[in-house]
Amino acid sequence: MRNTAKITTAVLAAGALTLGLSACGSDKDAASDTSGPLVVAASPVPHAEILNFVKDNLAEKAGLDLEVKEFTDYVTPNTATEDGSVGANFFQTQPYLDDFNKKNSTHIVSVVDVHLEPLGLYSHKVKKADELKSGATIAIPNDTVNEGRALQLLAANGLLTLKDGVGTSATPADITDNPKKLTFKELEAAQTPRSLDDVDAAVVNGNYAIEADLKPAKDALVLEEAKDNPNSNLLAVKEGQEDDPRVKKLADLLTSPEVKKYIEDTYAGSVLPSF
Repeated sequence: MRNTAKITTAVLAAGALTLGLSACGSDKDAASDTSGPLVVAASPVPHAEILNFVKDNLAEKAGLDLEVKEFTDYVTPNTATEDGSVGANFFQTQPYLDDFNKKNSTHIVSVVDVHLEPLGLYSHKVKKADELKSGATIAIPNDTVNEGRALQLLAANGLLTLKDGVGTSATPADITDNPKKLTFKELEAAQTPRSLDDVDAAVVNGNYAIEADLKPAKDALVLEEAKDNPNSNLLAVKEGQEDDPRVKKLADLLTSPEVKKYIEDTYAGSVLPSF
């Protein structure tokens, strides 16, 4: 078994908002003690899997002591990076990070893009998007950026029309034309695949789709295009930690030919290298 600390949503929910975004941490916290292991917060799939591949196959030769902590939400990895509980995180996109920093006064920056997890529309009730009936209920993520991505995906496939220029800040209020009279159930991103028996379809983030044994390249009714997509998942650190030699080593390993091959062989199009 790999030595990976798994932190459940139940535990995180109690602590996520109390980590203290302005906390200073100790002199020997994960971010400032560059002599210790680099502790990286990551979503279980595919981020922690990719990091564990690096840890098991590449890190020792590169002189990197890597520790992976798994988180199942999209908040705590950033608050833990901000307060120094971890030295880096790997789970999010640049638009999500920008929105998080703005709303929470955090100071987290991107180091390197690693991969894209295409957002997809899934259903247990229809096999094609145009088979959705009038008044169908669609589950979508409730965080700002992923909700906007979900609505942009539906708009790109002719299911609705959005106001010009709304981008990933789009909400259902920005819909200007809804010919199928779709209704929307806004859920935490991790809950969307679990809602598939209760709704007509759901827009699911790539990592949560894989965790739910969905195969985005095969099972999605519609799927985000990879070309020119700004939503690559990235390695991130607190501002000022970009030059940590451990972070630089990890960035190089995450964009190595070995990791590219691992992603392509393991995820068969459900996760796409961004380098």
